[in-house]
Amino acid sequence: MDIASLIGLIMCMVLMVIGIITGPAGVASLGNFYDLTSIFVTFGGSFMCVLMMTDGIPQYLANLKSFTLIMKTQNMNETEMIKNIIDLSNVSRKEGLLALEEAANGIDDDFLKKGLLLIVDGTDPELVRSIMETEQIAVEERHKTVIGFWENLGAMGPAWGMIGTLIGLVNMLKNLSDMSTVGPNMATALITTFYGSVLANWICAPVAAKLKANNAKEITLRNIMVEGLLSIQAGENPRVIEEKLKSFLPPKDRNTIGEQEGGEV
Repeated sequence: MDIASLIGLIMCMVLMVIGIITGPAGVASLGNFYDLTSIFVTFGGSFMCVLMMTDGIPQYLANLKSFTLIMKTQNMNETEMIKNIIDLSNVSRKEGLLALEEAANGIDDDFLKKGLLLIVDGTDPELVRSIMETEQIAVEERHKTVIGFWENLGAMGPAWGMIGTLIGLVNMLKNLSDMSTVGPNMATALITTFYGSVLANWICAPVAAKLKANNAKEITLRNIMVEGLLSIQAGENPRVIEEKLKSFLPPKDRNTIGEQEGGEV
């Protein structure tokens, strides 16, 4: 589990509650921030509006379920992937490309396994690149669809919050003859804006940003796989492959790959 995401999610709520209860009324202030009608208008309007933008209810439910992805940590990082590629290049250099078929049986990543089997089968390098990049593009497009869902929901939250506020203001202005109701009615009208801001900035914006970061990391990993596998197929020296793949890493992480990972000269 991604502890950082969990802590951030919980602490945002805790800090909001602290901000509310530190007012003059204390804990009783929490009641001022509950309004069922405002919840229906803001959250109901936002989610239903995004439903109209989505390609069917199954896709909509799948997009909602993607919230759980921010709680998961990725098992593989760039440094480990480079080390794995170098290990595979050493196997290929010592035993030949056909030996990679046996190595592929122990690989869990379907993308890397597919690439290995393609080069073992003697597929043309340009065709290997084309096949893998096509799959990569398709994966990225699916990720963008999910990210777009949360971005759209984040945009709808404040918009529907403002709609709720306008509804409340209209109702308030219709009853200005009783000035004692102006303050409470104004507070109720503003709650919808509050709900919309919370939906956008507590949930949607962080989820979209985290999914973007995960997508960027996965694409980088896949780029490392493609370049590494094509280098192995071309028969390049493991040390050359190591230096080539290190370019995907930030400078501070490049020394974490030991010299022994470079294999034979």
